[in-house]
Amino acid sequence: MAIKRKIINDPVYGFITIKDPLIFDIIAHPYYQRLRRIHQMALAYLVYPGAVHTRLHHSLGAYHLMCNAVNELRDKGTLITEEEEIAVKAAILLHDVGHGPFSHALENRLLPGVHHEKLSLQIMQAMNNDLGGRLDMAIEIFTDRYPKKFLLQLISGQLDVDRMDYLTRDSFFTGVSEGVIGYDRILKMLVVHDGELMVEEKGIYSIEKFLVARRQMYWQVYLHKTVLAAETMLVNVLKRVRHLSKTQAASLQTGGALDFFLYSFDGNMTKETLEKFCQLDDADISFGIKRWSHHTDYVLSELCRRLLNRQLLKIKFQAEPFTEAERKAKMDAAIKQLNISEEEANYFVFTGEANNTLYKPEYESINILLKDGSVKDISAIDNPLIHQTISSAVKKFYICSL
Repeated sequence: MAIKRKIINDPVYGFITIKDPLIFDIIAHPYYQRLRRIHQMALAYLVYPGAVHTRLHHSLGAYHLMCNAVNELRDKGTLITEEEEIAVKAAILLHDVGHGPFSHALENRLLPGVHHEKLSLQIMQAMNNDLGGRLDMAIEIFTDRYPKKFLLQLISGQLDVDRMDYLTRDSFFTGVSEGVIGYDRILKMLVVHDGELMVEEKGIYSIEKFLVARRQMYWQVYLHKTVLAAETMLVNVLKRVRHLSKTQAASLQTGGALDFFLYSFDGNMTKETLEKFCQLDDADISFGIKRWSHHTDYVLSELCRRLLNRQLLKIKFQAEPFTEAERKAKMDAAIKQLNISEEEANYFVFTGEANNTLYKPEYESINILLKDGSVKDISAIDNPLIHQTISSAVKKFYICSL
């Protein structure tokens, strides 16, 4: 019997090969196919028009890097069985399957208090039932119950293939060259020592570039002020819809699964609720915005119309918090310009803060295996650039207004 084999042409890495039956079955599952309909970078395409790649693109890219990582570690003598290889590949394919519409932009907003990683696990467990228990080991790895810790570190850690792909892919689709990392060099430098994933000493400069690229991508892309303005407007649309639903529920219905999560969800993720969640994607939110742009409520229709036509709120960043006087001046201007109440003006004028912390060694570390066999955290390496940038948090305050 011939072995089934498929190649996928990826714009970033070229050809990605799939040949294991379980991987085929995961990709064919409706819960996985939903990722085609969720933007990887939420509303970043309003700033970078090319950033229209999806969660499915990213998932397949991370899978490809995992294939390479497993091969490299095996070449260095690390024992990875065929069953473990398939399991860790399955786990990386499904690591983000719990993301909802517009990914991080609506994290904890559409489903308050429910994190996408928790949803990913619940969806993996539901898929495991459909697949006859073949995801058992993948789930053990994903939940840190498998003895080989380095397999989890490849999925979720400071140097995981998830981060390597999203930096490489997001850089490619936005055209922002600051995010380019030497992912192939980093993969070549990975090694397992005492059961932990580490980097050979000669890979220090590649890791340094990886960390700096992450910080630059956060400020230039993920926390770009215009992207932030658009995403906070989207959050305010849902906030306004929920507020109005107390008295105008019928006029806000979209006819899809979105209605349940906006008006009825009690925080309890049952089997039936999970099924409803897996019907949600970006199209539900986009349809809602188009529908609500004609609503009789001025605040809701104005926010939706501005999002649709990219007439976004202005946003200003600075190092210090904005004063109440500055906020009030912009509030008064909005009230006068739009002829709205102070309560309504809060949807158009608001303050917040954006944080970018590069590296937290107290939570997870990048260990360097030195040539003499000793191990050091990268923050302890004698390198001035790393010491200056690696663990210092950067916080910026912002104000949004008309």
